[in-house]
Amino acid sequence: MLELHPVTLADKAWVDPIVLAEASPSADYNFGNIFLWDETYRQQVGRLGDRMVTLLTYGDAPFFAWPIGAGDVAPALDEMAAYAAAHGFPLVLRGVTEDHLPLVERIYGTRAQVTEERDLWDYLYEAEKLDTLAGKHLHSKRNHIHRFEEENDWRFAPLTDEDIPACRALLDKWLASCGEDESDGVEDEHRAICRAFEYRPPLGLDGGVLWAGNVLAAFSIGELAAPDTFDVHFEKADTDIDGAYPMINREFVRYIRSVHPQVRWINREDDTGRPSLRQSKLSYHPDKMVKKYKVELKDV
Repeated sequence: MLELHPVTLADKAWVDPIVLAEASPSADYNFGNIFLWDETYRQQVGRLGDRMVTLLTYGDAPFFAWPIGAGDVAPALDEMAAYAAAHGFPLVLRGVTEDHLPLVERIYGTRAQVTEERDLWDYLYEAEKLDTLAGKHLHSKRNHIHRFEEENDWRFAPLTDEDIPACRALLDKWLASCGEDESDGVEDEHRAICRAFEYRPPLGLDGGVLWAGNVLAAFSIGELAAPDTFDVHFEKADTDIDGAYPMINREFVRYIRSVHPQVRWINREDDTGRPSLRQSKLSYHPDKMVKKYKVELKDV
C-alpha cells in the first residue's frame, strides 16, 4: 500500500540510492531538486520496494512523477492509480522521459494519452565541450570570455558560507531586473535558490563563485543527477559585467570535472518556455535533449 509523507532532509538517505539506480540524466529526479522546489510543488514522497513515488501539487492539480528506481514498475503504477482514485483525482504522470514511454505503452497501451511538454525538456551538453568551448559555433562565447579576462582581475572559487551574503545580493538584483515577459515562475526560483543557500551542506550541493575584483560577478550551484551527469540547478550572473555568464559556465564546468572526473554530461535543465532562456541554452548548441512527456490515464 502506498503511503506518502512530506519530503524532509531525512529522506535523502534512501532516495539517493534509488536515483543512482535509475541513472537517468533527467533533472527531475535528484533529491536536491525535489527538496529545493518543495515550497512550490508541496511534494509528498513514499517508497515502494526499490522505487520512489513522488506526488506534486501545483495550483490545485496533483500529479505524480515517474516512479524511479529498479525492478518492475507496474506494481508501483498500480499503487499510484489506486491512490489517485481513492483521493478523487485522475492519474497523471509528468516528467516522463523517452526511455519510459515503451513501458507506458506496454502497461497501458491505448489507454495512455501522451502529450509532449517541450518547455520542460532538459538541455544536455558534453562536459568537455563546455570546458574548452572549441569550434566555430562557440566562437562568440570565447570572445566574451576573453573580454572578461582582459577587463577584470578575476578569480573563481568553490562556494563557501562566506560567499552567501554576496550571492543573495546578486540574486535580489536578478529578481528586480526580470521583465514582465520573463517573470513567470521567477519568484518560485528565487525561493528555491535561497533554500539551496540554506541547505547546501546537508544536500551535498556543489557550488562556485566568480569574482571580478571585489564584486561578485556570478555563482552556480548543482549536484550529480546520475553517475556520469551533473545537473546545474542554478546559475546567476551580473549582466552589467560583460562575459560573466559564459565565464561562470566555463569555470564551473572545469571545477566539476576536477571534483567529479567521471562526469561526461552537463544538464543545464529546462527553459520553462521563457524566450530569453531558451535562446541562451540553444546558443551553446546542446548535444542532446532529455525529452519529457505528460501521461494521462483518464479511465484508470
